[in-house]
Amino acid sequence: MQPAFSVIFLTTLIGAAQGLFLALYGAELTGLGGLSPEDHQRFLVIGSLVALVLTSLGLIASFFHLGHPERAWRSAAMWRTSWLSREVIALPLFMAGLFVYGVAHLMGLNGTLWIGAVVVVLCLSLFVCTAMIYASVRFLQEWASALTLINYFLLGCASGLTLATALAAILGASDWAAAYAWGAGLLTVLAFFTRSASLLRNARLKPKSNLQSAIGIKHPRIVQKAQGFMGGSFNTREFFHGRTAQMLRSVKWTFLLMVFPLPLLCLTLGVNATSTALLFLAFALQYTGLLAERWFFFAQANHPQNLYYQTIS
Repeated sequence: MQPAFSVIFLTTLIGAAQGLFLALYGAELTGLGGLSPEDHQRFLVIGSLVALVLTSLGLIASFFHLGHPERAWRSAAMWRTSWLSREVIALPLFMAGLFVYGVAHLMGLNGTLWIGAVVVVLCLSLFVCTAMIYASVRFLQEWASALTLINYFLLGCASGLTLATALAAILGASDWAAAYAWGAGLLTVLAFFTRSASLLRNARLKPKSNLQSAIGIKHPRIVQKAQGFMGGSFNTREFFHGRTAQMLRSVKWTFLLMVFPLPLLCLTLGVNATSTALLFLAFALQYTGLLAERWFFFAQANHPQNLYYQTIS
């Protein structure tokens, strides 16, 4: 498939925001750390604001993928059958929940735990909707797996906790920073195993279609000489990335390095040395790696129609 950078930014930005919110609510729920009430309030308000900014940037990025952005509201009409429509509904609801949660802490209102619990449900629903947009496409075997949902959740939470670690450090919440670093490290390791499992699974996939079934001719030896027209088309632009196998391998090893071992190293060094710069570097490396990971996720999916257009692709 042709990776769309608008969707890449959407999924990675909102994933980090969702993970950050879950980190904030987890800290509030457990009462982690010895912060004063004022510092506790400041951290949760600023963290909620950062999560809201990330989701807003993701929402803005998504509009660049639309041919007619002014008709975006219509995409929610098929919510009974479409995971995309459900995501369109879940994302603004999650953003509204983040806003209410942050304002409640800013104003010192009671009942923030109950507000947070509602936002957790919206957050998890958004994870499911986003991942199922791809996992429910059965003819793209690379996506049609429970690992797609698991990886979206774990990678989003890992990046969110890595960001929470850096925010806690810069705001002076050292106890929270240490705990978040442990959580981010654990989720990063888990995500490494599940993402590696999906890579191994996809490497062993055998196409369910072949050239004969693609064009409806049963002759055992078929050689395609031409696509049938001179130039490219929507099919050749949207359903194949046009990159070499060598580039795909390079992107794969790049994201495996930047999403997993390098952030773990920076987290370890940053917590031990109490270095905010290293903790922010951990997030920057991991997020950059996630951009490459999401590009690879889309590019690796092999649309069956490429069997017919293989001369161009």
